[in-house]
Amino acid sequence: MKAFARELGFDLVGVASANPPQHADYFRQWLAAGQHGEMAYLAMRFEERTEPEKYLPGVRSVICVAMNYAVPLEPIAEADLLHHGRIARYALGDDYHEVMKNRLHSLADFVRQIAGGQTRAAVDTAPILEREFAARAGIGWVGKNTCVINPYIGSWTLLGEVLTTIDLTPDVPMTDHCGTCTRCLDACPTHALTAPYQLDATRCISYLTIEHRGEIAPDLQPLIGDWLYGCDICQDVCPHNSKAPAATEPTFQPRFPTGSLDLCELEKWTPEDYRTKLRGSAMKRTKLPQLRRNAEIVRNNARTTASTPPDAIPRSMPLRAAK
Repeated sequence: MKAFARELGFDLVGVASANPPQHADYFRQWLAAGQHGEMAYLAMRFEERTEPEKYLPGVRSVICVAMNYAVPLEPIAEADLLHHGRIARYALGDDYHEVMKNRLHSLADFVRQIAGGQTRAAVDTAPILEREFAARAGIGWVGKNTCVINPYIGSWTLLGEVLTTIDLTPDVPMTDHCGTCTRCLDACPTHALTAPYQLDATRCISYLTIEHRGEIAPDLQPLIGDWLYGCDICQDVCPHNSKAPAATEPTFQPRFPTGSLDLCELEKWTPEDYRTKLRGSAMKRTKLPQLRRNAEIVRNNARTTASTPPDAIPRSMPLRAAK
């Protein structure tokens, strides 16, 4: 089964028991505190999220997989830096939901053929607390930046699951290797990482630029820096990502080679341009009006950067493109 999963293109595969997640109470408190913001779907189907038996009756095991998306990026010319907006790496290729879902269905078919039972495939749109199961399955540990970190390919991973009623031998969870490091907490411009392993999504740049539909609070806008869609800061600074291998999956190769968009070009996009240029992309999660809102914030931040002495520029306003 694991060999077949790797043939399908999954970089990591492991097995976890389907026992209820240990962090269900924390998840309940996190929702009650409103830290999910406008992501109302996270509060839906709570029982399924915290009791896998309700998602797939008779479930005994969760097969967890991960795909590396650490694509290399071309540098942005110095003259172009101030009118480009950066894009989170996971969104540069084809929509990972579709890429992974088809392969997860193939893996689920394989499991049924060799072992019988019932299966159900899931990506992050399903009511599964997938990071905890990935950690249980030995895919990695949940780091202080709340991402699953693997010692060989870092945290540049996309997760997926196949739930099965077959009782499979679980893998051994990994030890947490974050140690005393707090680089991710120190680097987060908006202080969305409120404590190690804790994230207030309503302050996260990824949430603000993707999920939040209305006006972004004025005090948070300067902290967004040059991020047009999503944010990778807490992963860029993670030591475990310093030697992450480049992703080889063809569908994850960047449609925007520099990992950014020219804001002047984006300003001219018509709805048809939006549909054409982002066809098959996870970036369509954010509609054109929100992209334009984000672009205006990035443009304003660039003007501030250009008119401010270098030693007075906050850490959230980078002077150059990320490596």
